Amino acid sequence: MKRSSRASMRHLGVLRGDGTLRCHDVVLGSARYEIDGYCTRPGEVIGSGEICMAPAELATAVGRRDLELTTEDGRVLALRFSGSRFDSRASTAHADILAGLPAEDEWRR
Repeated sequence: MKRSSRASMRHLGVLRGDGTLRCHDVVLGSARYEIDGYCTRPGEVIGSGEICMAPAELATAVGRRDLELTTEDGRVLALRFSGSRFDSRASTAHADILAGLPAEDEWRR
């Protein structure tokens, strides 16, 4: 019997709230976020979702490295914006969370 080479992902829940987006300790603006968390294998949590900001602030942030979103509860999420195109008039962009997510057993379902 063959095993599937595709890894299964389990949805852990959603983080929502408000925070502050920074790059190298420089505040880029206030942000609202909605991030889905997934477990890809035991102990490995990944996240992706939407970041909403004022269009001018978001346009300044997209394409930068070393971005951090500090949430209202003090969590610091390292992120990068994904997607190949960005409309500078947009107020929402997709992001991948690189670090700072809760552990697998800390997500509310």
